[in-house]
Amino acid sequence: MEKNFYSILLLLLFPTIILSQVEEVSPPDFIKTIKFKSNTTQGQLPILKLGEPLVLEFDALNANEEDFYYVIEHFNFDWTPSILVKGEYIRGLDNQRILEYYNSFNTYQVYSHYKLKIPNIQTRGLLKSGNYMISIYDEYDELMFSRKFMIYEDLVNVGVRVKRSRDVKVIAEKQSIDMVVATNSINFNNPLETIKTLIIQNNNLNTSIDNLKPQYTLGNELIYRYDTESAFWGGNEYFWFENKDVRTSNVGVQFIDLKDIYQSYLYANIPRTGRPYTYNPDLNGNFQVTAADRLDTDVEADYTMVHFSLLQEELKDKDIYVYGNFNAFAIEPLTKMIFNSENGNYEASFRLKQGFYNYKYVVVDRKTRELDEGAISGDYWQTENNYKVLVYYRDLGARFDKLIGYGEASSVDISN
Repeated sequence: MEKNFYSILLLLLFPTIILSQVEEVSPPDFIKTIKFKSNTTQGQLPILKLGEPLVLEFDALNANEEDFYYVIEHFNFDWTPSILVKGEYIRGLDNQRILEYYNSFNTYQVYSHYKLKIPNIQTRGLLKSGNYMISIYDEYDELMFSRKFMIYEDLVNVGVRVKRSRDVKVIAEKQSIDMVVATNSINFNNPLETIKTLIIQNNNLNTSIDNLKPQYTLGNELIYRYDTESAFWGGNEYFWFENKDVRTSNVGVQFIDLKDIYQSYLYANIPRTGRPYTYNPDLNGNFQVTAADRLDTDVEADYTMVHFSLLQEELKDKDIYVYGNFNAFAIEPLTKMIFNSENGNYEASFRLKQGFYNYKYVVVDRKTRELDEGAISGDYWQTENNYKVLVYYRDLGARFDKLIGYGEASSVDISN
């Protein structure tokens, strides 16, 4: 009894010791094509305006017509759990079964397509801005996967400009982000402490830059013009392929074959680091499901086994992964490439739904797990990248971080 008393007292006195940043959980191999379709047709990071509907879709390839349940949680700016209770940020209930699903039609790969819309009968809406995570559980209460999303209020104007790096050592390889937050008529208390920012390159939260402080105030504007702190590696344009017609080769697809399902063999790629930059329009790592001669791609688009190949000498103490938003930029065994000593290539194969896909190759150190996006692709200041800036605010004494503004820019308009 005495031990329990001191345990409870410790938790009350030091609550931060049990708070940790939450990370997304990757799905098992039979769950594919997770995407939000709320305000875009592309599979990308969902950033929604407060009041906009949320639509989450995914496929289960085991054809068991399983029951899945969803749980929605609210988080602070730093992705630690907020202290809000469910009733403060959800109108209605979560932990409900996903009622809408359809079985695939006329496909080699049998699957069930699940669709969750919010608002719905059980969950009538989300009430607060900020960071959220939606988690999907099976009928045995086992976590299948989780995905982050953000909801913002349009309270401040966020200006974003992309500049070449101000550091001459990396001026040819990096891009820097300047920001201006116009507070309008809102009087923010101590913005150095209450305002927080997040800069996201190409919808990838793994490489985001967070919590930069405004350097100075000009009238009703907060100015951010850092030399190095807001700089990103430029990277390179993504490789891409399209297999909307599974019966014939298409852009990026060298040839196809039919076994149990269609096999799409992509052209072998070469490392581009050290080579001259070449502009090649892409989706900045995103993907889009498309299928020729199919009315409803949700259930009529087929899955193909996509074979990737990279002409790269074997690396010591490092691994190479296929990288993109098709799996939320996760480093997982499914996308790890294997070196084929017979032909001297790195190879990987996994199932993807028909569509248009962006991808690149990244190197991960086996010991430190440090990821290097530019080791294979190179880094160039000319690369067309998308940047999103999120502005959070927690007033003195407030209980959660509001997401009060959202801005976006492309490095197409990069300047010196």
